Amino acid sequence: MAVLNEGFISEYIFRRFSRPLARALVPTPVTPNHVSFAAFVCASIALGLFVLGLNIAAAMVALFSMVLDSTDGDLARAKNMTSNFGAFFDAVLDRYADIGMLSGMIYWSLLYENLMLPELVAGVGLLAIAGSLNISYSRARAEASLGEGFSGQAAIIASRDTRLFLMVIGSILGQMFWTLTILAVLTNVVVAWRIFLARNMGKG
Repeated sequence: MAVLNEGFISEYIFRRFSRPLARALVPTPVTPNHVSFAAFVCASIALGLFVLGLNIAAAMVALFSMVLDSTDGDLARAKNMTSNFGAFFDAVLDRYADIGMLSGMIYWSLLYENLMLPELVAGVGLLAIAGSLNISYSRARAEASLGEGFSGQAAIIASRDTRLFLMVIGSILGQMFWTLTILAVLTNVVVAWRIFLARNMGKG
């Protein structure tokens, strides 16, 4: 299930759709873990659409995946089904979804943007994937080592909802390389900042 600590885009845009959807699912046998898996499936479909060259369709499916990713937490709270396993399951699937969609964007860029340096596209794309994975890991590891107080120090400029929203906009515009570049910079700068903060907090 999605965690409560989220960004502006998720809270004020996606939850306008996820909350009504969660309310509609309350009387059904659908569980939050089902919704988490459905969000992952949508992200996988988006990857396939990128491979087929259908970038706008991929963006729309990715957008729906983002709504579902907010729905699972809303449904868990509405059904009183929050659990540690649900949060873990959702987080793991989110990482696979991120890798899949970013990989699709890299593939699309290499095939359709006709850039002079494909090696640069691949390198920037790998940095975006590494940064996206380390955004989550750096926070989780720092909180495990330094305590929940680290949450207040965490930067939100590269929160997952922000990253996914940028991916959707970049996909619609057909500007994969520059979107990947922005994501690579944002995520890795935040990770570096967290390392700096964790080092200072760890001295206490």
